[in-house]
Amino acid sequence: MVDSVRQPAAEPRSVPADGEEVRAKPRLWPRKRHNRYTGAPLLMISVNLLLFLLFFIWPAAIGLGYSFTSYTGVGSAPFVGLDNYQRLLNDPAFYSAMLRTVIYTGSIVPLSFVTSLGIAYLLVSPYTRGKPVARVVFFFPWLISPIIAGVIWRWLFGENFGLVNYIITELGGKAVPWQSNANLSLIVVIIAATWAGTAFNMLLFVAALKNVPISYYEAADLDGANAWQKFRRITLPAIAPTSFIVVLLSTLHTMKEYGLIVALNAGGPGTANNLIVQYIYTTGFKRAQIGYASAASFVLLLILMIIAFVQLMFNRRKGS
Repeated sequence: MVDSVRQPAAEPRSVPADGEEVRAKPRLWPRKRHNRYTGAPLLMISVNLLLFLLFFIWPAAIGLGYSFTSYTGVGSAPFVGLDNYQRLLNDPAFYSAMLRTVIYTGSIVPLSFVTSLGIAYLLVSPYTRGKPVARVVFFFPWLISPIIAGVIWRWLFGENFGLVNYIITELGGKAVPWQSNANLSLIVVIIAATWAGTAFNMLLFVAALKNVPISYYEAADLDGANAWQKFRRITLPAIAPTSFIVVLLSTLHTMKEYGLIVALNAGGPGTANNLIVQYIYTTGFKRAQIGYASAASFVLLLILMIIAFVQLMFNRRKGS
């Protein structure tokens, strides 16, 4: 009985001139079928990719080109090679701004980490009362722009008109030179920046703490562990990925701080508290040294990339 089922088509063969059959060469990679599930994500990210190229990559490329010139903002841009970078290596103002930036960052990141983690721990604790109101109060600084936050803290710590000095003098004390003393002025900026940056980190820690399995704490209770042991042995390891993100983002953001400082004390007194971004702005826009400021910007970019790379490698090694 002849089978009525049609046999599959034979693999195509090529016949050379001498009559010998040769099989067709197989494909090195299979043909991909593009459907709407492939095209839709590409379409959605295309707008973000276009904006990223237009407002980040293209300006960065222009800035890199300017860093090798003596461009002043108008006219031509004469090529000077690596002269701008050599000037940076011999510029004491650049090193002073970088040192202040390191001190500023090294103070804010630990303070913000401890403060935001402590507040988040209280907000997820079953013994805390008034959590909805507390969340709104602690998150409020994140809703304020850095300029407004700087104006608020300048009003609080002004020497002749500040609320803090008013209270001190009313109590019989002497007004504190919050703005004219460089160290006190930097301390005020550190406190203000910690206050402004705690809210976002707090939200990250709240989400991380809620994801820690309760069974871990119950097992620790059975073993007789106290609160500090549970926090050290269970909570901190469980939120380690979030802690890494908080430290990384806080470091990168703090080293680029500009608006808060300008509104609070403008890097004063004088230029004593000029951070690296204020130094770049002053050099580029007030002194019309666009090429030199572009070189300083790319040195800052290189430093930020090294910091991010070191932290990523440390986190990967620690995770392995």
